[in-house]
Amino acid sequence: MRYFKMNGCGNDFVIFDARQAGSLQLSVSQVKAIADRQSGLGCDQVIAVERSIRADAFMRIWNADGSEVAACGNAARCVGAILLDERGEGPVKIETSAGVLKAERTTLGAITVDMGSPLLKWEEVPVAKPVDTVRFNYEVDVGIGAVQEPSACSMGNPHVTFFVTGVEQLPLRQIGPRIEKDPFFPEGVNAGFAEVLDPHTMRLRVWERGAGLTKACGTGACAAVVNSARRGLTDRQVRVIMDGGELVVDWRESDDRVLLTGPVQLERTGELAPRAKAAG
Repeated sequence: MRYFKMNGCGNDFVIFDARQAGSLQLSVSQVKAIADRQSGLGCDQVIAVERSIRADAFMRIWNADGSEVAACGNAARCVGAILLDERGEGPVKIETSAGVLKAERTTLGAITVDMGSPLLKWEEVPVAKPVDTVRFNYEVDVGIGAVQEPSACSMGNPHVTFFVTGVEQLPLRQIGPRIEKDPFFPEGVNAGFAEVLDPHTMRLRVWERGAGLTKACGTGACAAVVNSARRGLTDRQVRVIMDGGELVVDWRESDDRVLLTGPVQLERTGELAPRAKAAG
């Protein structure tokens, strides 16, 4: 089966073209083997591009730990680039478990995906008890103090955003897993740590649920901008500086939809026969 090794701002994916087979079923161990950076192809997420009757393709997403998730902004931009290259024009539609996304190429060659509207209620994120998701009482000791009073929302997957100073010094590999697996977040959570530089710029690092510390996180960038705008820390259009590059997020006031824009890179293509059952 043909695969594409691609990344969006360093957030990297192995993308299988499973459209001829119809769909691709992978076990947890198979996903882990593909994602392994020592013995496999190496990636943050494994993606299958499948047939869809609602859109140009369906995108199935597995984290590196083998868990299947509903949304991934940078993966959607990479899949969008594949479909746009095939079509020669845009936009294209990508069906996911979180809904149908629209992708198009900008005049500068970046890929923009309409990520839909954020979910802002506590039960939609979800968190374990009623809170005001703009700011709520939650604290994590980081050894040099505490990060506290975050915001939360869902961009098709759950996100919590802490607004901090000195984000580069935070020990995310130690505190990220504790937040991700805290029972306060019953479905687990992606933990973002944002340092607002000015009303139009933030520095963001994200510990991703099921993938760990990644170079970029598209839905994390969207969530951070939504949460910062709700708190009055930034405007609704923000340049987000991540470890692997820069993304631009625009939370449109006119229709409540969040647009994610940034570069994608094709690293290589190849053929691999995943030991998995293909189904039509």
